[in-house]
Amino acid sequence: MTRPALARRFPVGGFENLSVLEPIEEETIPDYKADRFYPVQIGEVFKSRYQVVAKLGFGTASTIWLCRDLKEGPLLTLKVCIGEQDATEVNNEVVISQHIKAIDAEHPGKQLLRLTLDDFKINGPHGTHQCLVFHPLGMSFSKFRNLFPENGLNKELLQQTLQLVLLGLDFLHQAGVVHTDISPNNILLGVGDMSIFSEIEQSELEHPSPRKVLPDRVVYLSRPLPITYGPLAICDFGAARLGDRFQGDVMPGVYRAPEIIMGMDWDSKIDIWSVGVMIWDLFEGGRLFRAVKGGNLDDEQHLAEMVSLIGNPPTQFLERSEKCRRYWDAEGNWIAATSIPEQSFEMRERRLKGKDQELLLAFVRKILCWLPEDRPSAEDIFEDEFLVQHGT
Repeated sequence: MTRPALARRFPVGGFENLSVLEPIEEETIPDYKADRFYPVQIGEVFKSRYQVVAKLGFGTASTIWLCRDLKEGPLLTLKVCIGEQDATEVNNEVVISQHIKAIDAEHPGKQLLRLTLDDFKINGPHGTHQCLVFHPLGMSFSKFRNLFPENGLNKELLQQTLQLVLLGLDFLHQAGVVHTDISPNNILLGVGDMSIFSEIEQSELEHPSPRKVLPDRVVYLSRPLPITYGPLAICDFGAARLGDRFQGDVMPGVYRAPEIIMGMDWDSKIDIWSVGVMIWDLFEGGRLFRAVKGGNLDDEQHLAEMVSLIGNPPTQFLERSEKCRRYWDAEGNWIAATSIPEQSFEMRERRLKGKDQELLLAFVRKILCWLPEDRPSAEDIFEDEFLVQHGT
């Protein structure tokens, strides 16, 4: 039986006091409102169990902390959500996690999903905040890719990453879950050696992190995570859906599949579309689709860029939404005002040559199809020739 640990006392001085005039961390988020964020303090204990020992990061809707489980002993990750956040997303994360954990399966993809360990609510000065507890993981692939030349993974890492993502998606889709938000932000490096988190905790005790001390809160600088080694994890199931067919707007802007833009029914194949789009973010150091006109996300521009790369949609696609009439005639020819960009995958892909490029672009073309049913499943494409080409 694990003996409960005692809460540790963290230094109240000896840190760099940052200027109150310069925004840092979550304060740099557009439309930041301090009252929405719970004023977490290092050393604070939640639920008489989880002691905050260091800050790991922040997002538009939460702050992320390393915490010590005083009951069981291990170091964990605590996500403290903003007060005004729609509880649906947090509850959804919990519901999806419980659904997945209840499935008794040997599928290796199940181990590649970050699921909640605990959830609870806390009362802050300006309302209630929901909290989620997870196993700690490494940095996101958005940050990881930026450590490489040209801000992109090398070919071998791309292949291995895509295989693991597809393995995770295969399990998810078999479990009846659509993630809806697959992107480098929601894929995290695994951690083989958990001692890095003990080192972060000890560093906070010996060398307290810089912070800004305000009358009603302390804003800490996050501790940088080193490169870690272990199987990646797909995270953030706040927008995931459980079922077979759905309606409604999902997916982040430039990742939206054509059926989402056109308001059609959709299914798990939107996650496969995301994988194809994500290749550019991971490997090419930039977006596949820019989809911006006049500084704003623009559907017509987005669709024009799709046409330039994958051609006009088939008649079957056009028949699924009256909205298509704004952009194509009955034969599928583009009639909208926005010009079709002069580009191709061959023009846009700039890192590979010869057979390597040929295999990568064949893989991308298999995925980026107008009709969802024409896209392969995760299982169908797991052993694609490009992905099994490791080390060649």
